Amino acid sequence: MKNGIDRLLADPALRAPLDGRRVALLAHPASVTEDLTHSLDALIAAGVKVTSAFGPQHGLKGDKQDNMVETADETDPVHGIPVFSLYGEVRRPTGQMMSTADVFLFDLQDLGCRIYTFVTTLLYLLEEAAKHGKSVWVLDRPNPAGRPVEGTLLLPGQESFVGAAPMPMRHGLTMGEMGSWFVEHFNLDVDYRVIGMEGWDPDGPGHGWPTDRVWINPSPNAANVNMARAYAGTVMIEGATLSEGRGTTRPLEVLFGAPDLDAAAVRAEMERLAPDWLEGCALRETWFEPTFHKHQGKLCSALMIHAEGPFYDHATFRPWRLQALAFKAIRNLHPEYELWRDFPYEYEFDRLAIDVINGGPALREWVDDPGSEPGDLEALASADEAAWQELTAARILYQ
Repeated sequence: MKNGIDRLLADPALRAPLDGRRVALLAHPASVTEDLTHSLDALIAAGVKVTSAFGPQHGLKGDKQDNMVETADETDPVHGIPVFSLYGEVRRPTGQMMSTADVFLFDLQDLGCRIYTFVTTLLYLLEEAAKHGKSVWVLDRPNPAGRPVEGTLLLPGQESFVGAAPMPMRHGLTMGEMGSWFVEHFNLDVDYRVIGMEGWDPDGPGHGWPTDRVWINPSPNAANVNMARAYAGTVMIEGATLSEGRGTTRPLEVLFGAPDLDAAAVRAEMERLAPDWLEGCALRETWFEPTFHKHQGKLCSALMIHAEGPFYDHATFRPWRLQALAFKAIRNLHPEYELWRDFPYEYEFDRLAIDVINGGPALREWVDDPGSEPGDLEALASADEAAWQELTAARILYQ
């Protein structure tokens, strides 16, 4: 199996259109070749005229820990080229940034989740490339969450940096496929191409993540494939007062952590409400004490997700529903619990973070409505999931 960057480096014919053109690379720490050379170094060594580089959220080096922790522009100390931050003073490339290259190579490892901001960064790059007459090439990489689609569609007017377009939380596409859909959906007049993967089987061993590839964190809290699989659910905890495990060694792999909740009781209520939503993984009661972030220094009761090994079933694991069910169970057990965190989230100041994350209020309203049932959320989500799969069917590159 070869990623887009490896195919580009191995095939002079694929690189030929870059001859004599200025090239920019959008990358992060997981942007590496099969021998773990960073794409920036590998492209320059191959004779590609790289004149600038860009870093997304968390930076080219991947050193920034949390949301709304910005990265400054800098000069690469080895290659002497400018490195522009797309998560600092701006999140959309400026005209001056776009003037530094003719072709922009996008080589970011994604997690297959709408809220992961690399998706929006791709859209912004495509839009600016269309305005400035530039080319965008996506050097495609696997979607570690695979093809399953889950969640309600983002509503019109609910767009944000974690919600680029009307897509569900777990979108099921690679970045190359997503870019193609963006071009079609937004009617962008841009020179766009995908340097596709070779031999990627989203239904084969690993269910999206090749078993012969090492995992490199694309962001500080994306520590392994288990996190990537759970993320379309656990990311919603960022909009709650519960801990998502930041400040521990396994962030975003828990359904919740809190010093004032009983994990066993929450699990029992989840099993009573919708036992089928717990399928495809194992849940384990555990404890942790965050060294920073929410509930810092407090012992938290928690439920750990194991969407891995013999416990994982790719066809039945539904992390968005699983997380929604945990919220609902907590609300049923503790009707007055202060569940939703009210704070600025990804530069949105006038909406609750949980609504920004979900692209609308439907999930929060379902959790907070004492009369709502799992079937109500199921009806909303299943209709949107089917609509998304129909919308994107023509964009699928890998069967």
